[in-house]
Amino acid sequence: MVKRNYIPGLHGLSRRRRKMSDYNLQLREKQKVKRIYGILEKQFRNYFEKADRREGVTGEALLQLLEMRFDNVIYRMGFASSRKQARQLVSHDHFCINEKKVNIPSYQIKPGEIITLTKESGKNDGLVEKFKDQIKKSQPASWIKVDSSKLTGQVISLPVREELDSEINEQLIVELYSK
Repeated sequence: MVKRNYIPGLHGLSRRRRKMSDYNLQLREKQKVKRIYGILEKQFRNYFEKADRREGVTGEALLQLLEMRFDNVIYRMGFASSRKQARQLVSHDHFCINEKKVNIPSYQIKPGEIITLTKESGKNDGLVEKFKDQIKKSQPASWIKVDSSKLTGQVISLPVREELDSEINEQLIVELYSK
């Protein structure tokens, strides 16, 4: 295969790729983060407004809010192989927070809260074995403590920016919404 420096198609040679505008870069970054966390536009805007009201760096606060979602914490604990799978597990009542069933994926977990399997899910041997295998395969985040024998987890603290995905440039999102 030959790598050509022009786009495919009949008019590929006549069109030049333009440099992306600042707005385009900012929009792409926002869309990327929305896709990563599996949320819609209005929800994302609400998260940004909450982060903007918080003290400190707005971009870091935004990422902390997104990371502390219930479905994302389940993913970070290692119970699910993807955020979509974690969202489904939460929606199907497989987990409790402080001994109370919660089936809302966007629930904001607070540091110190303990996440356990529901009694019904704990009785399902196939599900328990699947969770144990999944936890062995994954490495939980440093701000989460997981007990793989009891299938419980606890959020120790809020995540720090250095512990989160480095491929996200949250400053571009802040610039986009600050217009």
